[in-house]
Amino acid sequence: MFRQVQSIRCATSTANLCLSLDWSNRRDSGTSLGSLVVSLSNGSLCILRPDATSSALTVETTWHAHDYEPWIAACNYWDNNVVFSGGDDLQLKGWDIRDTLSLSLITPRFDAGITTIQSHPFVENLISVGSYDNLVRLFDTRKPLVPLCQTNVGGGVWRVKWHPSPERKNDLLVACMHDGFKVVNFGQMNSSSNGALLSEEGVVVKRFDEHESLAYGVDWSFSSLHVGESTIASCSFYDHLLHIWRG
Repeated sequence: MFRQVQSIRCATSTANLCLSLDWSNRRDSGTSLGSLVVSLSNGSLCILRPDATSSALTVETTWHAHDYEPWIAACNYWDNNVVFSGGDDLQLKGWDIRDTLSLSLITPRFDAGITTIQSHPFVENLISVGSYDNLVRLFDTRKPLVPLCQTNVGGGVWRVKWHPSPERKNDLLVACMHDGFKVVNFGQMNSSSNGALLSEEGVVVKRFDEHESLAYGVDWSFSSLHVGESTIASCSFYDHLLHIWRG
C-alpha cells in the first residue's frame, strides 16, 4: 500500500500547478534520495533537496524560466548541477543551478511547444526531446543547435522514457497523444573520432493502441531488466485508464 510521507508546497499561490518533475538520481539511486526539479504553470522551475538533518525535501531555489507553461523539467543524470526545461514558448533550455542560475544551453525555437525531455541514463551528453509537432529529436548537449536526428512518431509527443537496461539502451518509449504508445529503436548510438555522438533515425518496433483517449503517461517497469520484452504501464487522459503490456 502507498502512504504519503511528505507534502511540499512548490509555489505560494494555489492557482499554480506542478506540471512535471524528475529525480536527479535515476542513474544510481543507491540509498540517496537525490534532488528533484519541478516545473510550474506560472513559468517557474524549482529545485527541491533533502534537508541535512531530517532528509525531508525542501524547496532550495525557484526561478522564472519560461514565458509560457513549461510542460517539462528534467535533470541531467550525468551532472547534478544542470537541469533542462521546455514549454509553450518553443524553447529548449539548460540551466546551471549552482550559486548563480545561468543558461548553459538554449536551442533555436521549435515549430511547436516542447512537452518532454529525458537525459539518457547510459549515454552521456544525449537527451531525447518531444514536441507537439510529432517529432522526437535527439540532441548532443554539447552541440545543441542542430539535433543528431529526428523521428516522426505520428502524434504529438507527450512523454519519452529511455529503457532502464543498458542492453536495450537504444529503445525509447513514447506516448504519442492521438496515435497511441510506441517503442522506437534508434539503432546504434556511437561516438565519432572527434567525440561527437552519432545516432540513426528511429524506427517504431512496437505499438500499443488499446487506449481510446489521449496517450499521456507511460514508463517501463524496473523490476525485470532483461534483454527480452519488458513490462510497460501506460495511461490515457479522458477515459482515466491504465493498461499493462509488454514491449
